[in-house]
Amino acid sequence: FGVAVYFPFMYMYPEQYIYMCELKRALDAGGHCVLEMPTGTGKTVTLLSFICSYQLRRPEVSKLIYCTRTVGEMDKVLQELERVLKYRNEQLARENALTDAATKILAVGLTTRRNLCLHPSVTNAESREDADAICRAMTASWVRASHGAASSQSESRGLFERDAPRSSVVPTEELLANDSLCPYYEKFETEGRDALIPNGVYTLDAMLSFGRARGWCPYYTARHAINVANVVVYNYQYLLDPKIAGLISRELARESIVVFDEAHNIDNVCIEALSVNLRHDALNRCMGNLQRLTARVREIKDSDAERLQTEYS
Repeated sequence: FGVAVYFPFMYMYPEQYIYMCELKRALDAGGHCVLEMPTGTGKTVTLLSFICSYQLRRPEVSKLIYCTRTVGEMDKVLQELERVLKYRNEQLARENALTDAATKILAVGLTTRRNLCLHPSVTNAESREDADAICRAMTASWVRASHGAASSQSESRGLFERDAPRSSVVPTEELLANDSLCPYYEKFETEGRDALIPNGVYTLDAMLSFGRARGWCPYYTARHAINVANVVVYNYQYLLDPKIAGLISRELARESIVVFDEAHNIDNVCIEALSVNLRHDALNRCMGNLQRLTARVREIKDSDAERLQTEYS
């Protein structure tokens, strides 16, 4: 079958046309392909133009998962997607062929808490690890339970903390004065967990603005939205790292088109994901802990042995 591709430029390079033809062959066959284009020949706009048009022709292929290496590349893809969809829908409207499937598109980008957070304690953290730790310290179910935000610790779904009945949630005004809980996460729990965000392309800035306007946590809003979004743009690790992918990407549709941009970086990402780095000071602390534990076990054994001798002598 043919695909009408809506390309937002007056001229298409021969390399771009060849790229689209090879993409179509791979998608029609339900297989994989490795494509290379010279720098500066419009690889991203070519790929997005074709896949968005392909999804219109093949509604069963409902999701595009676009993996990038950096946050800058992620935002660039979302901005390019916004332009492609705007042009496509304008052309479809002129042809009287604009449908709900074309207009009701949701595209979101997902990155780290530090980049998608409104809470100053997290955004001002010195490292990504510190930001993650601070966020969890304010959103973990046991922390919220201790502040009356949840009556009991319930099951977690993915990295989301599945919490107690809505009636037990602390009022936002109280949370704003409470450094131990995050008001944006609490409001997301009460209003956003079961809500669908409006259709559109959400760059990182757009998601931050949306979260600020609603008072919802942008990070958890994006996490919630990727399961229903037509286009998801995020880092390699969210799909390649087993520890992360099993929690974030396990509910994504199997009938998806997956793109790895700058795919020559995949091997390094996989090596990093499955590697463990140990420093000498960490090993020294472990040895110290083991020695203290060994001494404590020996002390308990000697104490128990002495007590038994006393009782039976």
